[in-house]
Amino acid sequence: MFSISKKLILKTACSFCMLFFSITSFAQQPADYVNPFIGTSNFGAAFPGPIAPRGMASISPFNVAGVKNTPMEKDSQWLSNPYVNENTFLTGFSQVNLSGVGCPELGVILLMPTTGNLEIDHLKYGSTYSNEVAKAGYYSVDLKKYKVKGEFTASKRVGVSRFSFPKGQSNILINLGLGLTNEEGSMIKVVSSTEIEGMRSVGSFCYNSPEDAYPVYFVAKFSKPAEKFGVWKKPSKYNGVEAQWMGGYNGKARIMKNTIKTVVGDSIGSYFSYKFDKQETVEVKIGISYVSIENARENLEKETGDKSFDAVYKDTYKEWNDELSKILVEGGSEDDKTIFYTALYHTLIHPNTLNDVNGEYPQIKRTKIGKTDGTRYTVFSLWDTYRNMHPLTSLVYPKQQSDMIKSMLKMYDENGWLPKWELNSTETFTMVGDPASIVIVDACLKGIQDFDVYKAYYAMLKGADQIENNPLRPGLKEYIEKGYLSTNYPGPVSTTLEYNTSDYAISLLAKALGEKEDYKRFAKRSLSYQKLFDKNLKLLRPRIANGNWYEPFDPEAGSNFEANVGFIEGNAWQYAFMVPHDIKGLMKLMGGDKPFTDQLQKVFDTKKFDMANEPDIAYPYLFNYVKGEEWRSQELVKKLVQEYFQNKPKGLPGNDDTGTMSAWLVYSMMGFYPISPGDPIYTITTPMFDKVTIKLDSRYYKKENIVIEKEINTDGKIKTIELNGKPLNSYFISHDDFVNGGTLKVIQN
Repeated sequence: MFSISKKLILKTACSFCMLFFSITSFAQQPADYVNPFIGTSNFGAAFPGPIAPRGMASISPFNVAGVKNTPMEKDSQWLSNPYVNENTFLTGFSQVNLSGVGCPELGVILLMPTTGNLEIDHLKYGSTYSNEVAKAGYYSVDLKKYKVKGEFTASKRVGVSRFSFPKGQSNILINLGLGLTNEEGSMIKVVSSTEIEGMRSVGSFCYNSPEDAYPVYFVAKFSKPAEKFGVWKKPSKYNGVEAQWMGGYNGKARIMKNTIKTVVGDSIGSYFSYKFDKQETVEVKIGISYVSIENARENLEKETGDKSFDAVYKDTYKEWNDELSKILVEGGSEDDKTIFYTALYHTLIHPNTLNDVNGEYPQIKRTKIGKTDGTRYTVFSLWDTYRNMHPLTSLVYPKQQSDMIKSMLKMYDENGWLPKWELNSTETFTMVGDPASIVIVDACLKGIQDFDVYKAYYAMLKGADQIENNPLRPGLKEYIEKGYLSTNYPGPVSTTLEYNTSDYAISLLAKALGEKEDYKRFAKRSLSYQKLFDKNLKLLRPRIANGNWYEPFDPEAGSNFEANVGFIEGNAWQYAFMVPHDIKGLMKLMGGDKPFTDQLQKVFDTKKFDMANEPDIAYPYLFNYVKGEEWRSQELVKKLVQEYFQNKPKGLPGNDDTGTMSAWLVYSMMGFYPISPGDPIYTITTPMFDKVTIKLDSRYYKKENIVIEKEINTDGKIKTIELNGKPLNSYFISHDDFVNGGTLKVIQN
């Protein structure tokens, strides 16, 4: 059952137009539609700077420091992004960043060009800016204060910057004291007049696991030797007798000129200074590693070597275009294509590469260095991404998904558990549930099986059955005994539903493996949400330890991410239908088709639906379960796309959650959605393009392409759905039928 036929991959070369080299085709390519400014406002937490597909290194303009950026300033509120589109004051360009996350982390190793006398206080050397340009793999900006143009691109593990300086004294600063991380501590050393090396400590994501803070190493190489260089350090301010020892440097920065000594501390940095007699450009390459300075240097040399800025950008653009061209769309407006390809772009940032070019990476808990022949992935925001982003990866980028699962299984080897919310080999244990099982089952049942399936299965069983000392499933003993978590645990309803969803996925794999007893056991466990159903409210609600309903109960409590008893990041309405594996059973509990439809419609009519949150993200599609009501899903999905996803900085409904919101849009615009996580089933709605072609990887799928076509007689409801010219007679299609079907045609009235 688990064999996979292997064929050679057919690669089609495509022409592409570039900013810095000759144009070979006037037709816009998928990468040309990417607008990285989308999601840089409205708390989308995207950044506009360059990154290679699933890259380790990334560059972002850093404009969230200082009172000039109030109210969107990093120290005045909970802010998880290095860049906010509305802000106007820039203090550098960070070299490692996260995209679409909800907690502040990374955003460190800030590079900044200045002119004139050397200034090392970021609040003084910061600048306003103009003429921002952002593309896939490229960003540029003019710094008004200095009349300097900055341009940026990146390879997988190296950030590349190019600064165009005017005549006179110019400086390039590396500031290790500034960043988004809550962790402190760094080291820096000038190696020569063209090279700097160092380390910055990061960690404490969402204030979890502060003991697991870790270093990110870097090596910076400059295309021109500096005339002057040095380092700086600002010590803490002392009081009392100790202050006398500090002399004139108490709490004040001191600059150490023309030295190659190593400096350590919290607020430290280095500078390279030049004196140009005409306009000049300087390129800076910064290699990144989570293993060592030596590996950072090797990453830099092997990935970029003597390549020019333009050559690196050309390669990264081509890589982006190749990845984005796996889905080709026809029809629709320019804005439609822009929001679609930008969303697909956002799904290809995380999970991202952790290993160096030599294959080395830090293992979980960092007790040793591991080595891989493939790709070790990191940044698994699984509570978010199991719902749609990973299923999308399985369909369009199955080799990447396979390597992600292999990465998860290595984490199991290293840590004893599948990941929950892993970041750079640190298990943060953020959010609730046991989502890795769902991702693995979903991929396996879609034919991605080139990993140790039984090892994965037993890892799932450990997470689902080990009652004591289980970091994945707190309260498991009570869950197994009662079928739910009581208010003795945080977010008991949410957590119960997440455990149910994972148990259902495990039951599917057990069935496929012929493990009949496990199949029955986990299928039964997956339905225990029914014990939390209040038939009077037609809602799920928390119970206290003795089994009584929790009182007083307010179904509205918890909206706008407010803390409440019962739910995590949501309220009773936003979790009312979060049993995607048993919608028919929920429908029966509610009293049948009409009460179900009425209650579901009420979520939208009374504005209880939250497009920016995961628990209810599939709700617009649930009307497809009720015969005759499917038109509601068609109207809702179209309306939500138009309302929340736009070609502008605030064009995401909120935090992108490492591509989850973007994946919802990609599916919705193509006209289908993975309705039940772990289940290899899609539900169908109206495509928003005339034609969508998904190129399939021949190592995993038999057909070359899936084609989705839309035939419009009027802009009305779906009349017929055809698969290869034959009526489908359903708004649901199995993954196997979908990938082997050839052409899916949606015909409207």
